[in-house]
Amino acid sequence: MTVTTSALEEAVRVSEAVENEYVKRWKEGGGQVVGYSCVTTPPEIIDAAGLLPYRIRALGNPNTEIADAHLARFNCSFCRSCLQLGLDGTFDFLDGLIETNGCDHLRGMFENWQYVKPVAFFHYVKVPHQTTPEAMEYYTEELRLFAKALEAGFGTKVTRPKLKKAIERQEAVRSKLREVYAMREGDAPSFTGTEALSLFLLASAMPADDYLALIDRVIDERSGTGITGYRARLMLCGAATDELELIGEIEDVGGLVVTDSLCYGARAFWKPIRTDLEPIEALAELYLKEMLCPRMYEDFPRRRDFVIDEVKRAGVDGVMVMHNKFCDVHGVDNVQLRLSLEKEGIPVLQLEKEYGSKADIGRIRTRVQAFLERIGDRS
Repeated sequence: MTVTTSALEEAVRVSEAVENEYVKRWKEGGGQVVGYSCVTTPPEIIDAAGLLPYRIRALGNPNTEIADAHLARFNCSFCRSCLQLGLDGTFDFLDGLIETNGCDHLRGMFENWQYVKPVAFFHYVKVPHQTTPEAMEYYTEELRLFAKALEAGFGTKVTRPKLKKAIERQEAVRSKLREVYAMREGDAPSFTGTEALSLFLLASAMPADDYLALIDRVIDERSGTGITGYRARLMLCGAATDELELIGEIEDVGGLVVTDSLCYGARAFWKPIRTDLEPIEALAELYLKEMLCPRMYEDFPRRRDFVIDEVKRAGVDGVMVMHNKFCDVHGVDNVQLRLSLEKEGIPVLQLEKEYGSKADIGRIRTRVQAFLERIGDRS
């Protein structure tokens, strides 16, 4: 008997695998894969070098037994989970690693990984914490050095035409993700929050051309469909969240996640890249100015306004503001965000959690149920 699998089912299945079938096919064809984590790392430069950019995630990691010996438990559990997968061999398919100073915990993760189990190619992109003209000039030069490092490390060339083509490919991917998010508007969204996160995770874990072919099938398949019967429309904000199980629990009790402000989510693709600048300058402006990450100083008003605008655009009933325990960057930002949303009369739930902890699921589920009762059913 032949079992027919929908395009969305295929996408969700592939997104749940760390080394998925598309990555394996790429490697079998002689291709090389370069891993990165921070949203301030332009995958276009990796793409232009003829390499596969792969955004590191910790999805499915069962524990941090190995990582805890190198990165103490008072560090972010997401970073420790990524380190665990790096040290236990799960990420052995990576041919290179790109470190940034997204936060101290992330740096600790990369540096311990490279110290304990070195990857053949390792490069550190230094990202400023401001968007002044001087900071922009510095970051633009850092991206040029990044491209030169890839050329030297992999024996390739990052030419202007190749960079323009890579920008076009990656912008096409971001455009499709914006289309998916637009399909979550209205009273009957076409995708759940879990499905949307799966599609986002997949976008940074397979070749762009293959992704575009698959996402077109998904969009065609889901156009005209709608989800009803939920209790409230929710927005998620905060730190790195690739936890499909967590969002599934939120939706299982009646909340429907219809948008977000997450680095593994809308913040990575909401703004189209400028086409009136030189390619390297356009990348510098996009990734330094438009990622809306709380690592950036003096930028909270823009992050706050983005969330409020998304609440209005997506018809959000309540906002869940989350951060992983010991994440100072998002922890401080989330307090400001909660107070700002409360001033606007927007229902908000602030949560501190441990990444991937099944012990945390019951507590979070109870808090979400209480939050939904406070909001009241849409029906």
